[in-house]
Amino acid sequence: APGAGRIRQGDRDKAYRPLPVAARREAFEAGLAAYARGDYFEAHEALEPAWMGSDDLAERALHQGLIKVAAGYVHAVRGNPAGIVKNLEGARRHLALSEPAARAWGVDIPTLLADLDARLAEPDVIATIPAPEIRRTPSA
Repeated sequence: APGAGRIRQGDRDKAYRPLPVAARREAFEAGLAAYARGDYFEAHEALEPAWMGSDDLAERALHQGLIKVAAGYVHAVRGNPAGIVKNLEGARRHLALSEPAARAWGVDIPTLLADLDARLAEPDVIATIPAPEIRRTPSA
C-alpha cells in the first residue's frame, strides 16, 4: 500500500499502514462492538487497522492494548490461562502509555487497568473470571 512502512513502537519496529482518522474510528468502533458481544477474535481483527493506521504512539498504544485484551480472551475461550496472563500483562503495559489518546477516543483506562490488575492478581482462576467491560467516557 502507498505510504506503508514501519514505525518504532517501544523497542521494536511495527507495521505502519496510514489510515485516515475516520477509517481508524470505524475500525475502533467495530472492534469494541465485537468485544462487547464476546467475539474476541473479531475484536482483535477489527482493531488492527486502527493500530497500524496511526503514527501517534499514544493512539497506537491504546489500540494495541485493546487488541491484547481481546487476544487474552481468545485464549480464555481456548482454555489457555497462560495465554490470558501474557496478553493481559502486555495490554496493561500498552494501555498505561495511552494517554492522552484514551481520552480522545473515549476509553476509561483507569477502570480498565484496575480490572486487568484484579484479574492478573488471580492467575490460578483467571480463566474463570469474565472479560472486563471496556467502559466509555465522553471523548475530548
